[in-house]
Amino acid sequence: MNKYLNFNGFVQIGVVSFTLLGFLLTGLKLPEWGLASNLVAQPFWLYSSYKSWKEANQISSFFTTIIITFVLLFGVINYWFF
Repeated sequence: MNKYLNFNGFVQIGVVSFTLLGFLLTGLKLPEWGLASNLVAQPFWLYSSYKSWKEANQISSFFTTIIITFVLLFGVINYWFF
């Protein structure tokens, strides 16, 4: 049981839960909350894609995650502040 309760497992749970919640909230016509949830998921995505870059040389997933982070940040600023 100890081998499943590590940081990588925590990251994978964060990726799935916050991303799915964001998609669900967007589908329920609550885009501002969906964007916020997906933005909370981005640190998990950044960590995961950084590891895949370093371990498997998948740099494109890391750069795509960075771009999506900026798009989500712009969306949150657009919905919540303007």
